[in-house]
Amino acid sequence: MFFSLAAVEVGTHLYWEIGGFTVHGQVLLVTWLVLAIILGLAVVGTSKLEQIPKGIQNFLESVFEYVAGIAKGEIGEYHYRPWVPYVGTIFLFIFVANWLGALIPWKLIQLPEGELAAPTNDINTTVALSLLTSISYFYAGFKEKGLGFFARYISPSPLFLPINILEDFSKPLSLSFRLFGNVVADEIVVSVFCLLVPVFIPLPVMILGIFASSVQALIFATLSAAYIGESIE
Repeated sequence: MFFSLAAVEVGTHLYWEIGGFTVHGQVLLVTWLVLAIILGLAVVGTSKLEQIPKGIQNFLESVFEYVAGIAKGEIGEYHYRPWVPYVGTIFLFIFVANWLGALIPWKLIQLPEGELAAPTNDINTTVALSLLTSISYFYAGFKEKGLGFFARYISPSPLFLPINILEDFSKPLSLSFRLFGNVVADEIVVSVFCLLVPVFIPLPVMILGIFASSVQALIFATLSAAYIGESIE
């Protein structure tokens, strides 16, 4: 008996038909909220720039310096600046998405089908983010070295060609499944504790989940920058 892998699903979803494609509506709803929060902070923090930053402007500049430090450390001092926006966007999106999933009781909001959750709780989102990193990885290498970039596949010997190709496939797989697995596992653990001991235990577990969510955003952004830096070297 044959079946399509695209038909394999986990849980129930709110389906929308957009441009001939079937998408998970509950993922788009929370994704739009994440983007609105990030854009709102950016607009408010840069609307009245001051020489001595304070408030939201100070917070945004601190975040920028932190992200720029990640890019500089992984990509290198001479090449990191063009990649700060990408690394920063990836970090902020995953960070805000994970925190929304950990802090907001989405299960209290009823939908016709499915339930709201962090966008990173859906494998489609994490795979899309990983593919963006892969595209950036190839673009950076090709821009820096031209066709010479593909010589890496036969280095140090043509015998390593299958292994080097497999390595490029394994990078987005590891990125996507690591993020997806950790977010889903955290939500399952919190849900189980809330059912078993609904008063005392869930709070410290939720705090641990918030910490883990932040670490996952840092890991994804750092590895993305490291892969880009590797292709440029």
